[in-house]
Amino acid sequence: MAIWDQLTSEEIGARVRAGMDMAVLPIGATEQHGPHLATGTDTISADWVARRAADRHGILVLPAIPYGCSLGHTDTWPGTLSLSPMTLTTVVLEVARWALKSGIRRLLFFSGHATNGPSLGSAVLQLRHEAPHARFRQIGIWEISPRVLDLYTRDGADVHANRGETSLLLHAAPEMVRMEKAFDVPDVTPGCIWSYDMTRTTPTGVVGRPTEATSDDGAAMADALITDLAAMLEAALREDWPVVPSGPEARS
Repeated sequence: MAIWDQLTSEEIGARVRAGMDMAVLPIGATEQHGPHLATGTDTISADWVARRAADRHGILVLPAIPYGCSLGHTDTWPGTLSLSPMTLTTVVLEVARWALKSGIRRLLFFSGHATNGPSLGSAVLQLRHEAPHARFRQIGIWEISPRVLDLYTRDGADVHANRGETSLLLHAAPEMVRMEKAFDVPDVTPGCIWSYDMTRTTPTGVVGRPTEATSDDGAAMADALITDLAAMLEAALREDWPVVPSGPEARS
């Protein structure tokens, strides 16, 4: 695996000079995941999948950022360590700027936590302005493909520590799961107009049906996640810059 912090400066430079100027930055979170999942679930999930998908094409993987924007979990349940949206944007920007100094020209922000999205989107907008010679994209782990989204939302649309997250961890990091403490909580948000923090939608910090999770289900999820992310990365490696129209046809 081409793991950034396991390579030397010389090795990273050689890869970039050889044309491997693409990297993936996993961004997770440290937050409560109910009584049955460890607080590092989002970080481990994103990093574990990113490493295995990127390895299929020799793509560099930067050290995962273990803190995200988790303000919606409040301080009701112990364990959450959150950055503000602005701070997360700043952290991602600074990591990306230094990656650019090492020659990276294609950078994918790969998030394991939903509410990291606005911060990562802001970072992409800023970086596109600062570094027009480079390309950037942000995506959540559940957004890799339609079948992956279906796997994550089998027990609801607004889910947390649910069947999908629990199954993946049972396969990838079973030491982080306490299945004897799993408890199902239905998603109560369908039809809601407003956005609510976790205290308004669950008594346990969980939304979904984690009791249905199994290691075998996690293995099937892992296969879909890694295969579909690897396919996206391969397409990203092949993608050339868009051809901008010129001449009279561009004005018609």
